[in-house]
Amino acid sequence: MKGSPRRSSSRRLRTSGTLTALLGLTLLGAAAARPVAVAGVVQASAVESRVLPGGEALAVWTLPRLGVAVRNDPVDLRLLFRGRELRFAPATGWRAVGFTLGGKLSLPQLAGGSLYVPVTALTALGVPVLADTPALLDFGAPESVPAGTLPPSPDPGVPAVTPVPAPPIPVTVVPPTPSASANLDTVRVSRTLHRTVEVQRVVLELSATVPYTVTRAQDGVNLTLPGVGVTPGTQTLESGDTLTLAQGAAGASVTLATSGGRSEIFTLDNPYRVVVDTTTYLDNTVPPPVDPDALPDGVAYRQLGGLHLLSFDPALYQPRVVTAATGRASGVADLVKQAGGVAGVNGGYFDPASRLPVDLVAVGGLMTAPSLEKRGTLGFTAQGGTLFGYPRPRYVLSGAGFSVTVNSVRSKPDAGLLTAFVGDGRTRVGADALTTLLVAPGSATVGRALTGGVTPPEGTLAFTFDPARFPQLPRAAGAPLGVALNWRADSIWDTAVDALSAGPLLVQGGRVVLDAQREGFNTAGSIWRATRQVAFGVLGGQPTIAFLEHGSPDAFAAALARAGVQDAVRLDSGSSATAFVTGGYGNLGGYLNTVWSRPVPNAIVLVPRSQTARK
Repeated sequence: MKGSPRRSSSRRLRTSGTLTALLGLTLLGAAAARPVAVAGVVQASAVESRVLPGGEALAVWTLPRLGVAVRNDPVDLRLLFRGRELRFAPATGWRAVGFTLGGKLSLPQLAGGSLYVPVTALTALGVPVLADTPALLDFGAPESVPAGTLPPSPDPGVPAVTPVPAPPIPVTVVPPTPSASANLDTVRVSRTLHRTVEVQRVVLELSATVPYTVTRAQDGVNLTLPGVGVTPGTQTLESGDTLTLAQGAAGASVTLATSGGRSEIFTLDNPYRVVVDTTTYLDNTVPPPVDPDALPDGVAYRQLGGLHLLSFDPALYQPRVVTAATGRASGVADLVKQAGGVAGVNGGYFDPASRLPVDLVAVGGLMTAPSLEKRGTLGFTAQGGTLFGYPRPRYVLSGAGFSVTVNSVRSKPDAGLLTAFVGDGRTRVGADALTTLLVAPGSATVGRALTGGVTPPEGTLAFTFDPARFPQLPRAAGAPLGVALNWRADSIWDTAVDALSAGPLLVQGGRVVLDAQREGFNTAGSIWRATRQVAFGVLGGQPTIAFLEHGSPDAFAAALARAGVQDAVRLDSGSSATAFVTGGYGNLGGYLNTVWSRPVPNAIVLVPRSQTARK
């Protein structure tokens, strides 16, 4: 979801607010702020006065309850009481209409998203004050409560030369519907900024349970509350959204203009409340964060300083290697969606130019990229178990009286080698004078035997060779031919169906085992620099994605061991580092990385076991 940006700050911000009868945000009042009463009835805390640089002030939106009709506009402010009016415009300052202003008034001020005017402006208008004590500011009961907003000033920005008495302007009062079955007593507003995702909650507290209807528009939502009484008002919230309460003959109307945010509406009981949660993605150049309170079932998130861990209940999820099409790259979130998963992390190293992996990739028992045979490797069994080690897998072809090890996995033919390739339906293999055998996975016979270039169907194994160099291999369709993937490692690896090499192996048995020399890493090169780091491992028996905000592989290994991770292999890090989980604020999904990463050719995806069983 992409909304119109309204804030660019990435700091975490929390604000909250309360409105009783009208609308507004909680004011973080100064020490000298005073409660406000009307005819001896103390109003909600949101209505209390606030001490600003110009003196004690009240929010304009609270004034109708004192009998003052208002136009709540900082560039065209109007306050009208019993035929006496004060107008304010930045170009002219305060102007009195219908009376002579006896002294200078301090300027209106914006604070906490509300417009404030000095209390002295109300006394100048003649608003009766019953008590003015250090502990309370008590106003007299109004003759009527204005229901609407005053229109624009007839002469905005033009100073008044001579006060001209003006006739009283009638104000039509629309009291709550006499037959109202409930009242909208309180509106509370809160706003939280998570990285660049804004979450705003508007809570409408009603005196009784009532039905409501929702009308959605591109720029917000409208709630109709039949039979509900409300005092009208409009307020611009700190988010920039506008909340309007209106009273009609049939009941109340609540309109929230959200400027592109996504709103969800639900109810709570005891007391009965209608809640509008609005999520707005303010800046889509930054990945949305993980919402710890909106993770999929069976997913746990924890943070230890700069180390972030996502663990998955193995009874619900199992890891799989998921790849983009050969020679292509995708975002990790797209690969998660492709596999129907709940989370994922980028996979192994690759060549940015060709987007081809530079080390082992195996999916569903088929090796699609060859192994360097020296680096830390992850393996996954059909049951979801995770393996760690240094396998050196090769295809082995066998038949009556022969067994031949395939030299390499690649599409480019070589007359001196026996090469293998898993067809993608697009890539051409073979060459003149070379034979290519096509074998369906699980089959024990040659499906087709061809000479020259050929494009193997997707998922079909293709073996290309020079018959003169490998005379023992069959050259006709239907000939018996066994195909096996020999992991050349501990026997436990014979159960692997998916595998991915990256490295280094960071932790094994809860101890740091990082050995750059064994795995052929140049610790003086850029691959060993301090940067964003990702790994896949096991923590407390659960498959776990790990993300380190910044550090070297050595620091990463040490942090994982301290966190109690039993085993872990580092994956491609730096500009590829991506850790994604579904859910998130407004269902945007969440990323542990705070910077968008480049597309990758493969990922490790956590897939629901129910889905794996169906497949």
